[in-house]
Amino acid sequence: MKQLLANIKGDKTIWAIIAVLAIFSFLPVYSSSTNLVYVTGKGTTFGYLIKHAILLLLGFVIVYATHKIPYKYFSGLSVLLMPVVVLLLIFTMTQGTVISGANASRWIQIPFVGMGFQTSTLAVVVVMMFVARYLARNRDKQINFKESILYLWLPVGIVMLLILPANFSTTAIAFVMVMLLVFLGGYPIKYIMYILGMAVLVFAIFLLTAKAFPDAIKNTRIQTWSSRIENFTSGESEDNYQAEKAKIAIASGEINGKGPGKSVQKNFLPQSSSDFIYAIIVEEFGLIGAILIVLLYLGLLFRIVIITTKTETIFGTLLALGVGIPIVFQAFINIAVAVGLFPVTGQPLPLISTGGTSIWMTCFAIGVVLSISVANTEKVIESNTEIELENPLDILHETVG
Repeated sequence: MKQLLANIKGDKTIWAIIAVLAIFSFLPVYSSSTNLVYVTGKGTTFGYLIKHAILLLLGFVIVYATHKIPYKYFSGLSVLLMPVVVLLLIFTMTQGTVISGANASRWIQIPFVGMGFQTSTLAVVVVMMFVARYLARNRDKQINFKESILYLWLPVGIVMLLILPANFSTTAIAFVMVMLLVFLGGYPIKYIMYILGMAVLVFAIFLLTAKAFPDAIKNTRIQTWSSRIENFTSGESEDNYQAEKAKIAIASGEINGKGPGKSVQKNFLPQSSSDFIYAIIVEEFGLIGAILIVLLYLGLLFRIVIITTKTETIFGTLLALGVGIPIVFQAFINIAVAVGLFPVTGQPLPLISTGGTSIWMTCFAIGVVLSISVANTEKVIESNTEIELENPLDILHETVG
């Protein structure tokens, strides 16, 4: 164990934050898993807890393995993974997976494991690495808009369009993050406005086509996410059952909460262990627990920003922002849904909600950020070593000589 801890490098604060989030997650997951047992009619709360523990353990293995890879290799890896991601998304969309009678076209089943894999989560991380690579390679060049359409926006647009039918919220989050990254990466603002206009036009055409010809685009969840938006804007409580129960859970938590495992609304919230786990946290741990969770994610954001300021390469800076900020952004989207600020999105709370794919991809992204921080640390050590090697007597001798 000591040797393992000695090999853990990078930002120690980030390691501490993800460890605290992971350890804390056992309490709400164990509590809300009673709902899973009731809904599925199989398994036990302890069994779901063990499953969550295994997923987290594998996630930390991913963090450890990824942070050992020099971050410069993620540039080429993004190019290699883009066609793989496109093929996976096409396969996911065409197979039409159904889980418990519901459309689950976001998922594919991993052979011989019997476990689902949400390909869009991998796609988002790869897209952010790909965009960071393009911006870094063209940082000191005058960007040609037509060329950027071919080499940047066409691959990104294809991935977005393949995610959109099954997962609007993930597409929206990914697109916002890409826009933020290209802005920070120095992509011309007028071109960004062009892309925004084109994206709105394409989305409008896609939505109108889906509404006019619902049978033309099969194995999608267009009706699901479009109805969620309509129900949220209409304000009809009967169409917002989960959101209303989440508000009740948050309101009943008060300052100190009801205590671990004492949530009542977990028995009524269908997604109490994933999409609405923050509401369960607030109900059981009160306002104090709610604020502490927010502070942990803000601390993660702060450390990511610190890492970017210490990174000497533009690729490292953009890569840390590209894969790191979406984690925090997703967390606050989940929290906003729980408190009723956003319509239901289906976005889990990173490192706390149940689910293998989301945990693993979050851990992969954190590993990339830690890999960048490792490079920063090694650079500082090298600089300090060079200073120490400059013996004062040698300097004096050279001066006198």
